[in-house]
Amino acid sequence: MRDLLRGLPVLAHPTPEFDVEAAPAEPTELFTAWLTGAIAAGVAEPHAMTLSTVDADGQPDARVLILKDLDADGNWHYATTSTSAKGRQVAANPRVALSFHWREQGRQIRVRGTARPAEPDVSRQDFLARPAGSRTASLVGRQSEVLTDRVELTEALAAARTRVAADPSVVSETHVVYVVRPDTIEFWQADPEREHIRLRYRRSGGTWARELLWP
Repeated sequence: MRDLLRGLPVLAHPTPEFDVEAAPAEPTELFTAWLTGAIAAGVAEPHAMTLSTVDADGQPDARVLILKDLDADGNWHYATTSTSAKGRQVAANPRVALSFHWREQGRQIRVRGTARPAEPDVSRQDFLARPAGSRTASLVGRQSEVLTDRVELTEALAAARTRVAADPSVVSETHVVYVVRPDTIEFWQADPEREHIRLRYRRSGGTWARELLWP
């Protein structure tokens, strides 16, 4: 396994330029520029991100979700079921981290901050805007519970599909949009010669301080 892993290429893709001197004062503006650049470059699912939380025993958890929004106040939005493991963990400890990895461009973005539930109407609107399959799965619920027989899942999904078809306006009461207020946001640009660029935005009062970090 060690030889197999060492034989895999690293940073084999051409990387875009990153002029830190021209970086904007607000991290939201830079993320928007990087995101649109990733989309234009054909990066697969650039809105996919890893959400990291901590459970009651202090053990970290991580899973991939979709970024739902980046609002005018610079808050990052994602959605999940409040009764899921990640929902319960955020309720107990709202400190979270979000991370994006765009391997095609050798770029990462790391966000650390505090999550809170959005207003119920925001969660409701988000649920109704989801594809039918996603709404069906949310209505089934029971995320992360032990499944003893896949027939149970098939039957539960069928019942939820019938429910959605009968009432397209039905909403899961446990579907919640979470709003993350960031404390730090780091932009990481790879360099084939390992002269990586790390630019961190750190909240300082009502403004953002910008800091270069050693690779």
